[in-house]
Amino acid sequence: MALLVVAALAACNTPDPELIDTTFPDRIAFTANRQYPEGIAYAPTLDKFLVSSLTRGKIGSVDRNGVYTDVISDDSLIAAVGIKVRNGLLYVCNGDLGVSEKSTTASAMKTAGLFVYDLSTGRPVRRVNLASLLPTANHYANDIAFDNQGNAYITDSFAPVIYRVPADANQAPTILKRDTLFTGQNFNLNGIVYHPSNFLIVGKANEGKLFKVDLANPSSNTAVSPITLSAPLPGCDGMLLLNNELYVVHERTKMARVTSSDGWKTATVARVDASGYEDATTNTEANGSIYALNARISEVSAAATAKNPSSLTASAYSIKKFQP
Repeated sequence: MALLVVAALAACNTPDPELIDTTFPDRIAFTANRQYPEGIAYAPTLDKFLVSSLTRGKIGSVDRNGVYTDVISDDSLIAAVGIKVRNGLLYVCNGDLGVSEKSTTASAMKTAGLFVYDLSTGRPVRRVNLASLLPTANHYANDIAFDNQGNAYITDSFAPVIYRVPADANQAPTILKRDTLFTGQNFNLNGIVYHPSNFLIVGKANEGKLFKVDLANPSSNTAVSPITLSAPLPGCDGMLLLNNELYVVHERTKMARVTSSDGWKTATVARVDASGYEDATTNTEANGSIYALNARISEVSAAATAKNPSSLTASAYSIKKFQP
């Protein structure tokens, strides 16, 4: 295994708190060679955004001035999809649409993993193979959420399952829920969030639907229930829950603020921001504001369909703030 750790992560000066600028611009343009990022997360310890890469299987950082820096490169990470930061650790979904420079015939459309890195050193601390739990299916690990105990829940866009990875590395991962409601053509389950009332909300991209998944009794036949929406969210992708409001990137051109007054049995699309989103995928919270990643994802989809990864040559991307 080859591992590149950027030394700049290991040492930093401690600035005067009164001099720290905690705001980010409404739009941050950055350049990263053939990055094609899909996931974004804010890392408080670095005060930077982290972005993944579908084509190069690595993680980079973006500061408020749009300066991109490689952070983690790992030969085992084929395509970095959804990412999350928790307690100084970076969690990365490993998937493969067949457009990564590390793709193989065996890995394309068959990869689902959760990789964990120590952000202070860049070193891997855990790798979990989720595809082995359902070995005959197609797989694509997509997004991650955590409960209050640190257990991780991961969606699979090709297999109709949600995985559970215990916080305790000595415990084995499991399939939390397998359900026919998660089946369909192309991309199915995508974004996922944990609600402190002990349930998950997951989005199904190809139908623009949201589902509530009860964690108190996930094996029950009624554990998964559709959330009745005031309007569909076609192509729903990354999601973020903040102050009991759900922010959903959808149609690659919009972000919606979704609210509920009945425990997420029903929900209302209260606000849609449709300005400045260009092939957007996922979102994150930084200092109380919500930001989405403009990722050129349509180019990735076209290259995957045509099986022509060499067409992916772009380097310009941006991060866009949600306007409430």
